[in-house]
Amino acid sequence: MIDSKSRIECIERLDDVPAADWDSLERGGNPFLSHDFLAGLERHGCLERHGWYPRHLLIRQHTQLLAALPLYLRDNSFGEFVFDWSWADAHERAIGPYYPKLVSAVPFTPVTGPRLLLHPQAEQPQQLRQLLLQEATALAERDGLSSLHVLFPDSDDPAFAASGLQLRRGCQYHWFNDGYADFDDFLARLNSKRRKEIRRERRSVRDSNLQIEQLRGSAIEARHWNVFYDFYRSTFERKWGEPRLTPDFLHSLGRSASSEPLLILAHDGSEYVAGALALIGEKSLYGRHWGCQTGYRNLHFELCYYQTIDFCIEQGLRHLDAGAQGEYKISRGFVPVATRSYHWLRDRRFSRAVTDFLQRERPLVDNYIAELGRHTAYKRGSSD
Repeated sequence: MIDSKSRIECIERLDDVPAADWDSLERGGNPFLSHDFLAGLERHGCLERHGWYPRHLLIRQHTQLLAALPLYLRDNSFGEFVFDWSWADAHERAIGPYYPKLVSAVPFTPVTGPRLLLHPQAEQPQQLRQLLLQEATALAERDGLSSLHVLFPDSDDPAFAASGLQLRRGCQYHWFNDGYADFDDFLARLNSKRRKEIRRERRSVRDSNLQIEQLRGSAIEARHWNVFYDFYRSTFERKWGEPRLTPDFLHSLGRSASSEPLLILAHDGSEYVAGALALIGEKSLYGRHWGCQTGYRNLHFELCYYQTIDFCIEQGLRHLDAGAQGEYKISRGFVPVATRSYHWLRDRRFSRAVTDFLQRERPLVDNYIAELGRHTAYKRGSSD
C-alpha cells in the first residue's frame, strides 16, 4: 500500500509537524482538530499535568503528510466524556493495571469530528485509515498498554471493525438550524408551552438590565480573556477542581487563524458578570465553557443557548453543539443525537466481556434516544 519511501512515525510534539502540513489534512471544518488548537494545548501547559501525553501517529510519503491520528497516552480517564471507570475497576481486579491506555480524542472536548485524518489527494484512503488503527493497536501491544479508545469519531468507518475495535453508542443534545429567519421563527416551530418558557427566561435576563456582548476572533482583547478566565476558573474549581485550560492557551485562541473563538459576555454596567466561550466551525458552532460571578437567573441559558442559537441563525450555521450532557436542553429546542466511540482491549478475555457489555448497552442507548425524540420541544410534525 505504501512504498519504501513512505514511513509511519509516532511523535510526542505536534510542533514537530509544520502547521501547514497538518492543516492540509481533511478535518471537516472542525476547529478543534487544527494545528493551532491541538499544538496550543501542548505549548501552554494544558495536557501533561492532567495525564494527556501526545503520541500522534503520522504516515508520510517522501515529504508529504498523507494521514494522521491524534493520539494520547493516558494515565486516567478525566476529560474524555466516554465513561470507562467501571471497565478500569474490573480490569484492575481481573487482569491488572488499566492505565496507561491510548486515546484518540480532542482533550477535554466531547465534540464529534474526524479522527483518521487524510490528505484530500491521498490514494487508497481506506487502507490508510486501517493502517493508522493497526499501528495504534501495535503500539499498545508493544508497550503493554491495556487498550485503545477512539472517542467521538464522525463516522462508522469500516476501518474500525476491520482493526478489531468495538462500537459504543452515547447520546448528546444538539440544535439544528432549519433555515430559520430569526429567533422568533425558531420559536414558532416549538409547542406553546416551551415557546412561552423560553420567552420568559429571556425576558428575565433583559429585566436584569444586563448588556450582552458577542466578540469574535481578534476583537477579543486581552482584558476580555482575563475576565473570562476568572469566570471559567472559579466555576471549574467549584465543580471539578483544577482548571484544565490555562490563561495562555485562551489568549492563543484569539490569535488563531484556524480556530476562531466567539466570546459572549454579560455586563451589569460597571463590570462583567458572566461569560461563555464557543468556537466557530465551517458549518457548526461549538459551545464549550461558561462561568458566572454571581447567580443571575437564567443567564446560563441566555449566554450558552439562546445567544448561540441567535448567532447560528445570523451566520447561517447549520448546527449548534452546546456541550455534553444536559437533558434540560431538550425543552429548549435541542434534540437527542447518537454519538459513537470505538474500543480495542488487548486482553482477549476482557475484550469478550466488554463485547457482551456493549451488546447489552447499545439497545438501551438507542431506546433512550428514541424516547427523548418523542418528547422534544417541537410541535408534532415540525421538522427538527
